[in-house]
Amino acid sequence: MPYIGNQPAPQNVGSDAITDGSIVNADINASAAIDISKLNGVTATATELNYNDITTLGTVEASKVVTADANGDVTFPDGEILKLGTSGDLRLFHNGAASYITDQGTGNLVVQASDAFIVQNGAGTENLLTAYQDGSVTLYYDNTARIATNGGGANVTGDFISTRYRETYVAVTSSSNATTVDCNDGNSFSHTLTENTTFTFSNAPASGSSFTFSIEIIQDASASGFTVTWPSSVDWPAATAPTLTATASAKDVFVFTTRDGGTNWYGFTAGQALG
Repeated sequence: MPYIGNQPAPQNVGSDAITDGSIVNADINASAAIDISKLNGVTATATELNYNDITTLGTVEASKVVTADANGDVTFPDGEILKLGTSGDLRLFHNGAASYITDQGTGNLVVQASDAFIVQNGAGTENLLTAYQDGSVTLYYDNTARIATNGGGANVTGDFISTRYRETYVAVTSSSNATTVDCNDGNSFSHTLTENTTFTFSNAPASGSSFTFSIEIIQDASASGFTVTWPSSVDWPAATAPTLTATASAKDVFVFTTRDGGTNWYGFTAGQALG
């Protein structure tokens, strides 16, 4: 029968009043708020719980609140760390003065990109570094490329200042009276004669770049007087190739330079009958 008299005051429903162990959307008023700390052990079934449903993800300490808004932006206060990995190996945070991506665990910190890895200024208007898959890596100064790798090495735009400079040294040998100086191998060469030999210069840089190398020719200890035939592309002063010193273990040093990809070489005698 209908209730006669004043309606009873509304009562809160305790956990013991939920008989089937579940709460559905209809049980909660749209204006109600449930603190996330009270949701431990709750498993969402029909409806997924995501950042759009949450205003406050939790309070670790007073004033240290991680929040997510309707745009999907998650905010961590200064000093709070986003940790990834079982032991929190990878960490991302801002301490109020600087931002950090730090690897505190085992292994390497690897950044992968299917096309290019690009580092820019905060406004996204200047490149600081670009690295392309199967391509160049370029370092910039004030958005100007200064050092760029390529298939043959690297290009430097502007002055190159070093406190120390070294060249690669290679000792070349002969076989069947033939010797090759490969310009890709270095800028300083030596060759100890074991037979009369004909020289070939290979892999000179393309026209437009200048390339210079030196070579030390050493006679054998028996003073056999072996001779050298230089490439026909070498132009000597007065169109005359030098005569080698024939005494035992004598050393002659020659310098060669080209600026047209090795089509023409200029040869010079740096010193003879040395050592």
